[in-house]
Amino acid sequence: MNSFDGSFELREIQQLQGHTDRVWSLAWNPATGAAGIPALLASCSGDKTVRIWKQSSSTGIWDCTALLDETHTRTVRSCAWSPSGKLLATASFDATTAIWEHIGNDFECVSTLEGHENEVKSVTWNASGSLLATCSRDKSVWIWEVQPGNEFECISVLQGHTQDVKMVQWHPFMDVLFSCSYDNTVKIWVEDGDSDDWHCVQTLGESNNGHSSTVWALSFNASGDKMVTCSDDLTIKIWATDHGGLQSDDGYAPWRHVCTLSGYHDRTIFSVHWSRDGVIASGAADDAIRLFVENQEDLVDGPSYTLLLKKEKAHDMDVNCVQWSPMDFESGQKKRLLASASDDGTVKLWELASVT
Repeated sequence: MNSFDGSFELREIQQLQGHTDRVWSLAWNPATGAAGIPALLASCSGDKTVRIWKQSSSTGIWDCTALLDETHTRTVRSCAWSPSGKLLATASFDATTAIWEHIGNDFECVSTLEGHENEVKSVTWNASGSLLATCSRDKSVWIWEVQPGNEFECISVLQGHTQDVKMVQWHPFMDVLFSCSYDNTVKIWVEDGDSDDWHCVQTLGESNNGHSSTVWALSFNASGDKMVTCSDDLTIKIWATDHGGLQSDDGYAPWRHVCTLSGYHDRTIFSVHWSRDGVIASGAADDAIRLFVENQEDLVDGPSYTLLLKKEKAHDMDVNCVQWSPMDFESGQKKRLLASASDDGTVKLWELASVT
């Protein structure tokens, strides 16, 4: 864990323009941005398109190098790269999820996943790239198995949420799936070893210190033993588990509420993302981005978190998504890069830098 003593600023590096409607979601390609491979960032929008942005190795400037269009017929709400960086999944309000293969400099739609009754809100790959999960306004979560030849088979339909499911996210290294919903809960799903079916092992709701309104997003720390959630109730909550929430010999290790951050945003918090070196970013309907870090003092009551900085008017309208670059930060070599997406139709790239 890095120590965040002193002053920091969120410095705008570049504004990426091109989308003609609100930008909903962002995804950094995990196989790029290191070892001389230029970084790639995907963005998706209400304009029914996905844009691929590439950073020039020489100038550092970002340009749109691919426009993925004429596949989705409505808003593209979510995008996610496979762990290898070769496939991009895009989830749309047209009730489909498209799979794009990165071939050379082109992207080809190689599969379309159908089954949800209406808008697909989120898509996520597991750590090995063998499973995909989607969720929808139809209240269901679908798990798909990746098969040879870019075939995808639905292996489980999870019914448990009572309202629109806003986001699905796999644990960073275990096949445990998390979903958050308009029903104010986060649900945790694991596979039953005997039947190969998936079931809900825990629900984090208001009765166990959970949120009192829609849960919009969640994210994990680098070690996978803490989770952050954000909500329409204007709070950010930190959760923890022993040994990563995996199914150990003595059964499932449940998640527990650690602390609640409130009073920082005065409108709905839409996005939250935990960087690999411990900085939590949040984006909200107040057009602002805020960054939080864990207090380093040993506290009797367990971990607590403090505001590192706030960037008012980060965008002209709602901030829908914040995503840290996955590049491992090494002092003096890598920049801490944050990307943000907004209803104002832009994507912005920021550097978290210490003020000397």
